[in-house]
Amino acid sequence: MTPDEWTYLAVLLFSIPIGFVFKRGGHQVKQFGGAAVGLLLTLITCNIHTLHSLVTILGTWVILSLSPRSCHYLTLGWTFAYLLFFRTVTFFGLPAPTPFTNAVQLLLTLKMVSLANEVQEFSQAKKQDVTLFAKGPAIGLIPSVPGLGPILCYSYCYVGLMTGPFYRYRTHLDWLQQPDSRAIPSWRPLVARARLVPVYGLLFLGAARLFPLGYVRSEAFAARALPFRLFYMVPVFFVFRMRFYVAWLCAECACIAAAFGAYPTAARARPGGGPTALCPSAEEGAPGAAPPEYDYETIKNIDPYGTDFCVRVRDGMRYWNMSVQWWLAQYIYKSAPFRSYVMRSGWTMLISAYWHGLHPGYYLSFLTIPLCLAAEGALEGGLRGRRGAGPEPDRSWGAWLHWFLKMRAYDYMCMGFVLLELGATLRYWRSVYFCVHLGALALLLVGRALPRPAPRAPPGPAAAEGPHRD
Repeated sequence: MTPDEWTYLAVLLFSIPIGFVFKRGGHQVKQFGGAAVGLLLTLITCNIHTLHSLVTILGTWVILSLSPRSCHYLTLGWTFAYLLFFRTVTFFGLPAPTPFTNAVQLLLTLKMVSLANEVQEFSQAKKQDVTLFAKGPAIGLIPSVPGLGPILCYSYCYVGLMTGPFYRYRTHLDWLQQPDSRAIPSWRPLVARARLVPVYGLLFLGAARLFPLGYVRSEAFAARALPFRLFYMVPVFFVFRMRFYVAWLCAECACIAAAFGAYPTAARARPGGGPTALCPSAEEGAPGAAPPEYDYETIKNIDPYGTDFCVRVRDGMRYWNMSVQWWLAQYIYKSAPFRSYVMRSGWTMLISAYWHGLHPGYYLSFLTIPLCLAAEGALEGGLRGRRGAGPEPDRSWGAWLHWFLKMRAYDYMCMGFVLLELGATLRYWRSVYFCVHLGALALLLVGRALPRPAPRAPPGPAAAEGPHRD
């Protein structure tokens, strides 16, 4: 492990026990104490580069204050433009930010865009229906436009500061206003989420030692046989997954320890987005009724089993970095300037690559996903036409083959994500003959060539009217 990785791990492990302290605190302890801890961690790890996050917050606050009814796209433009400046500061003679500054800036960008959307929704709802607030708040709607103080507390809250999960301002506000945090379970959910973290950690250390990424860049690797070069991307992606499993599960445990993101199961919360249904509070329930059951779906960021064993490429994205996937779906995919699923996904992947950074490897990897999605959709459509409309069993031989191809596609794309440089990525992909690109293109053509079933004729008048009785 690198020194930076040890620092990330120390921050995560520190965040878990301190969460139990904040769980017992009141509104002000959570709000100001959580922000103070987060700001202290930011100053320790980012030093003078903390100014980047502060400038981003102040710029967003100005936009929210001047134009609350149309602040969403303004804030999206502001924060993403600042990301470009942030990644090119060395061209202006400024020192390069630390990796921790980059992590804080990434999550802060998501928060500011989401906050602007929440403020815009509040302003529009208030304009359209002033009686809405007398009847009660809508699902996920904030009660008022926050000032600079609450925005700073939300931005620098230690929960999810560097590793996620992403959460909305409404989620942070609900945590501050929990009527009785001690009644919300933490130990059992925490143990349930953390029980496999040591296993993932040992697998990460062992696999990273046996299959170092640096070997891919060496001349000795280029001299190895094709089967070995094809195989090597499998453990590289395995190491990549284990690393993030440990980080994101520990980050979830930090949330659970503080009862952050806990909602009654009846609220049907979604990762990143929070509740999707209204549910009565404990005070509104019937006398003598059992206390509500809680879950932490709002701050769930990774599903290791789903990531490893889901069958389709599109499902693999849903189980990975789930809170950020919600953000991308909500604020990028839905507003994409295209209608088809593949083109919208391509637009979303382009924005995701830009959010991650300017390294060419990000763009090469993310923009390979639309090709895989198109091939997957075409082949599924063609095969469905041949075997009928019934879905294929999840564990049939075809599903296992589909799973195998999905995993190899992600292995291949991961190489660009970790190698980063244009030359290194293309050199590796060339060494395996661009197998996933060519394979996906071939499957796309096969899927398009398969005959589709003829459309059924519309029912005649007699069939439409149904049978008549004599």
